[in-house]
Amino acid sequence: MKLLLIGGPRFLGYPLIEAALKAGHNVTTFNRGRTNPDQFPQVEKLLGDREQDLSALTGRSFDIVIDTCGYLPGAVRQTASLLAGSARLYVFISTISVYADQGKTGLVEEDELATISEEEVEKTSSPREISPENYGPLKALCEKEVQAQFSDGALIIRPGLIVGPYDPSDRFTYWVHRLPQGGEVLAPGSPARPVQFIDVRDLAEGTLRLAEKLETGVFNFTGPDYTLTMGVFLEESNRVCGGNAHLTWGDDQFILDEKIMPWLGLPLWIPASDPMSRALGATNITKALSKGLTIRPLAETVRATFEWDRVRPSEVLRYAGISLDKEREVLEAWNKK
Repeated sequence: MKLLLIGGPRFLGYPLIEAALKAGHNVTTFNRGRTNPDQFPQVEKLLGDREQDLSALTGRSFDIVIDTCGYLPGAVRQTASLLAGSARLYVFISTISVYADQGKTGLVEEDELATISEEEVEKTSSPREISPENYGPLKALCEKEVQAQFSDGALIIRPGLIVGPYDPSDRFTYWVHRLPQGGEVLAPGSPARPVQFIDVRDLAEGTLRLAEKLETGVFNFTGPDYTLTMGVFLEESNRVCGGNAHLTWGDDQFILDEKIMPWLGLPLWIPASDPMSRALGATNITKALSKGLTIRPLAETVRATFEWDRVRPSEVLRYAGISLDKEREVLEAWNKK
């Protein structure tokens, strides 16, 4: 099949291109050419900015379009409108943040979506202006734009937290970076709290599998396909990364009082008092599993992320997690209680 990837080989794009090439598809990418432009020389690369110049796509036809970087409804509308007559299927990578009730356990695809005022949409003219508050509602509008242009050919994928090699956010990588250093490690909240995420390779392969079948509709994509707790996640990660760390569990309120930010300060942690902790740990993926989504073992995800992280430059800027000094300070306070 002729496949167009909107986006580059940065994170999700990398395993998507790999999987598509392995399956024998003819792959074309459309992006600004700024990220890993020399990767995949066998791929046709079209240059352009989806917010300003789509001319490289004019007159082109594809079987499948996979849009990995749609954040603003206006930009998505323009892209989907241009390709509506020249593609059979438009795959849009959305997010589970589109749901209105982020405190619901077991979110399903039919649940109500978040909304946003027209005034707020107009005020958000660049992806740089997107905030945690408007990210989900804007993605929900992007979905509607795709569905409006591809009424019988829209496939919407709603991932949870995407993790794995090449993740620029460090929201998962923090743990596979910290645990191998050993010593006493601050573990947040309850070890029994459920957590969910999806390996970027499972997301890529599952998305491609549905696209190849020209599947349409909406699918939650996260994992694993069983209840994983924070305790099991950290213990297994510690084992895979060398087993040198000792976990000390601090309760939610204590960690909050120590001015540590949920999610970014200690990744995968949201206090139990925050309704979002329920949605992000128990989203329903039955529909996706029934259509062939497969989830690799946790150890594979941890190991691959660890191997990638260990060869990153030591001076790389890390976007999530606390410093060793801050961790030591908090642990000292906790152990004095």
